[in-house]
Amino acid sequence: MAQVSIKGLEDKQAFLEAGVKLPAYDLTELKEHSSAHPVWLHFGAGNIFRGFIASLQQDLLNKGLSNSGIHTVSSMDCEVIDKVFVPHDCLTMNVTLLPDTKVELEVIGSVVKGLKVNGSCAEDEKELERLAADKSLQMLSYTITEKGYALKDIDGNFTALAKKDIDNGPQSQCIHAMALSARLLYIRYKNGAYPLALVSMDNCSHNGDKVKEAVLTVAKAWLEKGFVDEGFIDYIQSEKISFPWSMIDKITPRPDPSIASLLKERGIENMEPIKTSFGSFIAPFVNAEKPQYLIIEDNFPNGRPQLEKAGVLFTDKNGVDLCERMKVTTCLNPLHTALAVYGCLLGYKLISAEMEDKDLVVLVKKLGYDEGLKVVDDPVILNPRDFLTEVVEQRLTNKCLPDTPQRIATDTSQKVTIRFGETLKNYKKKGLDATTLIALPLSIAGWLRYLLAIDDKGQSFELSDDPLKDDLKAKMASIVFGQPESVKDSLKPILSNETLFGVDLYSIGLGTVIEKMFGMMLEGPGAVRATLEHYLK
Repeated sequence: MAQVSIKGLEDKQAFLEAGVKLPAYDLTELKEHSSAHPVWLHFGAGNIFRGFIASLQQDLLNKGLSNSGIHTVSSMDCEVIDKVFVPHDCLTMNVTLLPDTKVELEVIGSVVKGLKVNGSCAEDEKELERLAADKSLQMLSYTITEKGYALKDIDGNFTALAKKDIDNGPQSQCIHAMALSARLLYIRYKNGAYPLALVSMDNCSHNGDKVKEAVLTVAKAWLEKGFVDEGFIDYIQSEKISFPWSMIDKITPRPDPSIASLLKERGIENMEPIKTSFGSFIAPFVNAEKPQYLIIEDNFPNGRPQLEKAGVLFTDKNGVDLCERMKVTTCLNPLHTALAVYGCLLGYKLISAEMEDKDLVVLVKKLGYDEGLKVVDDPVILNPRDFLTEVVEQRLTNKCLPDTPQRIATDTSQKVTIRFGETLKNYKKKGLDATTLIALPLSIAGWLRYLLAIDDKGQSFELSDDPLKDDLKAKMASIVFGQPESVKDSLKPILSNETLFGVDLYSIGLGTVIEKMFGMMLEGPGAVRATLEHYLK
């Protein structure tokens, strides 16, 4: 049996017979050179990073266009490092799922080390400090999901983790990704004040601004406490430090056990998925669709890898903004969230299966074509209608893609501001009547109905992880399934919360509309389906 490890790759014949493409460069030399001349640090050791971002650098390495890999940093879920990275020498089996049921297999070797910086490994923490101070470092990037940038809770107070990092200052090991980023910048500032780009690659509107705002918030709090000087703030705000915007798109589901079985049949062992105690689903492999997009604002004060030769599109801030808004607020992410909450309510286990449900197909088409495209500005480098059509007709329907509504439903409270709120703000901005919307308020009502953790048959189910899950459930505690009259004013604190939706939904006439939809879904078994049929007929 073949092993995905540096030693295991010596058996090239076994991988050839399994149909696996191997790195075309020397892995040992890469690790040594990358340690001496670091170029790229990345926060977030998850699936989208290993299956997409790392594969871009692999492409450059294979073509001889780079000689340095990526160090990945984990300050929270460090089991990923111990249970996946270490046993496989940081190698990943990349499994591309094609619509015709075939797969493409490739071992990704561009990740040279996984660094644990949660206080458990002093050696890794010291190594990270050295890398951060190195003049050759060009980029610090992130795939930590929307919640990874949040320093404050729904009430506007610092979270316990953020407060601890702020109170301890940059001389101590920080755990929150944004506080740790500020600490690494402070180390770089004190060791030459070299340039650096901090690049969010998460599905967040204006993601670069989120990084900048969070890092500056921490830095200014440290200034007030006397931990840093004014020069550090000036350094962050100078042209030496950039926070480019980006737009990323590649459906990367949780690792499917059937893929581990497929790999075993081909003679590759020890590929079983795991769930960490932190809640991450991960494996020595990543399974994902083939279509992928990454558009980045070309603002790198210390240079950058030649990622345009690996398919990345570089443009200006406005170009990224238009692409990102097209995808995140209209053509993909809102559709995903709508399918996620209704999929959980209607008992679906695959997104592709939902695309055979006539009501849900009408819902997402109406959400995208009828309600979303109306307020989208054409980014030119990507055509919105063509992009949406690819999503609806090819990507969401891909039966080989083991993507689940339960995965997509994770952290929905952190997503609705962008996925629905931005469209609502655009309706207001363009003078359009938001009360004409149907699919969008249905999606919000569906999310609230989902939060009751009772499906359309009246059976309980487990909610996906969400940092606001308990708070939101508490606000809805008096609502009883089968008793629409129990709703009363329970939804008002949620629907009027501008932090959640970007707007007070009552101020644009949708609060009462959503209350009515929600009430209909609460009437009893089958009410969710009946509500969809009523509004989408």
